[in-house]
Amino acid sequence: MRTVTALLLAVLVAACASTPPAPQPAAPSQVHDPAPFSTALALDILPPGWKPYRLARFKKPTKYQLVPLDGTVAMRAQADASASGLQFDLTVDVKEFPWLTWHWKVPELISGANNTIHQVEDSPARVIVTFEGGRDKLPDAEQINYDLAKAMTGNELPYATLMYIWENQLPEGSVIEHHFSTRVKMIVAGSGRKDLGRWHEERVNVLEDFRRAFGEEPPRVRAVGIMSDSDNTGGHAVAYFGDIRFKRN
Repeated sequence: MRTVTALLLAVLVAACASTPPAPQPAAPSQVHDPAPFSTALALDILPPGWKPYRLARFKKPTKYQLVPLDGTVAMRAQADASASGLQFDLTVDVKEFPWLTWHWKVPELISGANNTIHQVEDSPARVIVTFEGGRDKLPDAEQINYDLAKAMTGNELPYATLMYIWENQLPEGSVIEHHFSTRVKMIVAGSGRKDLGRWHEERVNVLEDFRRAFGEEPPRVRAVGIMSDSDNTGGHAVAYFGDIRFKRN
């Protein structure tokens, strides 16, 4: 039972929110960029379309707050032995908009974190991209996970998930196989102490990363999320996220 529970929780990183979705400013088919943090009109509410998601009700949630920082407004994440994220539903064809860009700032690493070991799989900052696709396209073992998650939570799992993470040790560009699901791949976008404490712009080719990670053509993106998690190590982490955009080139 512990294995089944761990599997479910691991895959739920990319699932829909466990709370009712907030009203969207437009239908997902009309939106291909998440609402920017930098132009938020108020610091005490999420920009329209962003909503919290919880991995499990018994997990302590990470704290998210819009803050003025370095001449802009950013989303501050503070994880204290916690794990949860923010999600924005949208529809993007990565064959038309293959590039994903964002800024993030990580002051310190999480001591002891290592995303190749599931017992200490934590990251101060993750940008998560989930993809459309139905149950019938999944391998048999993943169909079982899909059915289990839907039965327990009422949520349908994404067909596939790419997580761009800040990792303590592995070099940028490394692909990490998820410990409990073949449909979740982690790609190291920030590594070690390089660029700690300053804003860094990331630019990744989601189309090519999906092909490299899964060996197939990607379906459309269905959501983008951010997360800071330190629940496995019991540590502390702070990260700042800037605007996230899809681009043609």
